[in-house]
Amino acid sequence: MSLKFAAGHVRAQISSIFVVTGCFLAVALLLTSLVAHVVATMTRSMNEIDDARAARAAEAGIAAFASRLSATIRDNAVWDDAYKAIGAETAADWAYTNWGKVSANYPLYDGAIVIGPDGATLSAYAKGKPIQPRDFFGHAFDRQIEAAAGPSQDPIVNFMKTENGITLMASQAIQPYTPGTVLPKLSVLSFTKDLTPDVLDILSNEHELEGLHLTLAAEPGSLSWPIKDINGTPIAYLVWPSKAPGTTVLSNVSPYVATAGVILALFLGGVLLAGTSEARRLRHLAETAHFEAGHDSLSGLLNRHGLLNALDEMNASVEAPLSLYLIDLDGFKAVNDAWGHAVGDDLIRIIAQALPTCHPEILAAARLGGDEFALLQVGHATFGQLEKSILALFTEPFKIDGRTIEAGASIGAAIGARDVASLELLRRADMALYRAKENGKGRAVEYSSGLDQDRQRIAEMEGMLRHAINSGAIKPAFQPLVSASTGVIVGVEALARWRSPAGSISPEIFIPLAEKSGLIDALGIHMLRTSIASAKNWSGLTLSVNVSPIQLCNPDFAAQVIAVLQDFAFDPTRLTLEITEGVLITNPDQARRSINQLKSIGIRFALDDFGCGYASIGALRQFGFDRMKIDRSLISSVGDGGNGVDVLRATISLATALGIPVTAEGIETAAQAAILRAAGCDQLQGYMVGKPVSADEISGRLFQKDQPREYVSVQSSR
Repeated sequence: MSLKFAAGHVRAQISSIFVVTGCFLAVALLLTSLVAHVVATMTRSMNEIDDARAARAAEAGIAAFASRLSATIRDNAVWDDAYKAIGAETAADWAYTNWGKVSANYPLYDGAIVIGPDGATLSAYAKGKPIQPRDFFGHAFDRQIEAAAGPSQDPIVNFMKTENGITLMASQAIQPYTPGTVLPKLSVLSFTKDLTPDVLDILSNEHELEGLHLTLAAEPGSLSWPIKDINGTPIAYLVWPSKAPGTTVLSNVSPYVATAGVILALFLGGVLLAGTSEARRLRHLAETAHFEAGHDSLSGLLNRHGLLNALDEMNASVEAPLSLYLIDLDGFKAVNDAWGHAVGDDLIRIIAQALPTCHPEILAAARLGGDEFALLQVGHATFGQLEKSILALFTEPFKIDGRTIEAGASIGAAIGARDVASLELLRRADMALYRAKENGKGRAVEYSSGLDQDRQRIAEMEGMLRHAINSGAIKPAFQPLVSASTGVIVGVEALARWRSPAGSISPEIFIPLAEKSGLIDALGIHMLRTSIASAKNWSGLTLSVNVSPIQLCNPDFAAQVIAVLQDFAFDPTRLTLEITEGVLITNPDQARRSINQLKSIGIRFALDDFGCGYASIGALRQFGFDRMKIDRSLISSVGDGGNGVDVLRATISLATALGIPVTAEGIETAAQAAILRAAGCDQLQGYMVGKPVSADEISGRLFQKDQPREYVSVQSSR
């Protein structure tokens, strides 16, 4: 019995081993099939994702290629000189010189064609050689020309098939840049750019499309993007091999997979546990990477990419009104400067926690970078209600590590519609935020089409300003500076004046515009050059020129001024640069370096508009000003019957104590001049002593026949 029992027990154990082994083999096969399916799915997904990326890159490359040629044709077709020249008898020669000959070896286009209003070919060249465009391009050419012949028509851009291959043609009516009457049908300029191997190489490098080439038909097994003609019919294909990153990765790891399979068969238990642990780790990494791709690391909120994805999802799934609010913190830079970036980061985290809960209709929040946040609202709450909820977060100071920190917010909002794309909604909110910050701190602005119109007007004004600077339309007028004691002219101040075809434009308009648009350096140097050119022969007179704080904070400013002085051999001691108090806080270190460098060669500096801002006694000493100009608001307050005279005298006494001479601007009455003279002011400026006049008028006063080198008194100049 005992033996039978033992044998039965052994058989049972053997059977159990076979059963367990069979079970483990079945589980192993099942796991292997599942792993194979997962690997195949991942491989296929990676390949599909990369193929989709490559297709988008090809589409973007073609769009960029067309956009560059479109911009080139616009620059050449909308051109006053071209419009005049094409209407002249020498049109063909002019077109060949400016376009046809250039096409021989020009990177922006390979062919240039000019078709007259009657359809006749005025000029047609490809690679510098004459061609017959209708023979070269076929019937599509006439359709393109007809579409582009209307005035103010945007460029018409289409691909065409020629005997040499595929070319991109951009056409636009030749028309004047400046507004004016044009013919109902105009000559048409066309540029062509061939899709050559060199062009394809550039597209390949710019958009990571290795092996990119052009074929007349799509190649099986390769990726392609159709090149369509004016009818929308594919005439060629951009073709490139799929990188198949998933397949490549699978090929690289296949030996390890096979080894893992062997190990799995031998050590099923350990491999199963290790595989489960690894799967959890990889899943956690994928979830972490997915989260980090759409979220800001500091605040934990969505980032720009995550916000756009959220907008797309909600636009597709939510029927309620959708609005986007952009919030920019007021005074955040001051927090970083005063307390350091660690405190600034803490403030960002606090605000990031508060913003999503400020209103129940807020479904998503994002940090777009720096101190800019976004809130996505879905519901019927009005702009005013959300605005109040957001601003309420900033009514009380924030407490961080025992510090009391105040911060405000500017808000821009865009109310979405079902047909507004996510990027457009973000752009509208950003436009509104920009206007809110322009209006001052703690403001909220809702987007309207007027904001786009304002931006367009500003862009047009910038173009006019750039042209005015380049053409010399902005000229200096010179206002006399007279001695308070003798009444003779001792200097002049150069004031920018712009007389456009539409009339005079105030400096209060175009100077801030120049500062915002980055043209202030060009405008400032232009004014300095033209002022010195006029004043260099006014021996004995000083010249004062206004300088923007932005100019003074430019590291190259001092070198530019010195170069202008050298060009005109102008004595630096005759030049005074006037700066406002704003330069004392924008970038004081760079301003001080520029001032010291220019003072070292003899240039003087005057603090303009003293008394209307925040300049202190310490600033006057620190920057070493050679002169102080009292703001006209202090002068006008003299006759108000209050303490204006006392304040004025105290201001002049302060300057006298510091050893700084004083100029009073805005003098309009003899009574004002008398008070200032008695208070110790040594120079007077204003309409009473002399209005801004041209350089010729200043020369006329200085070089009268009976007084060839003497100054004219104040009384005689009135």
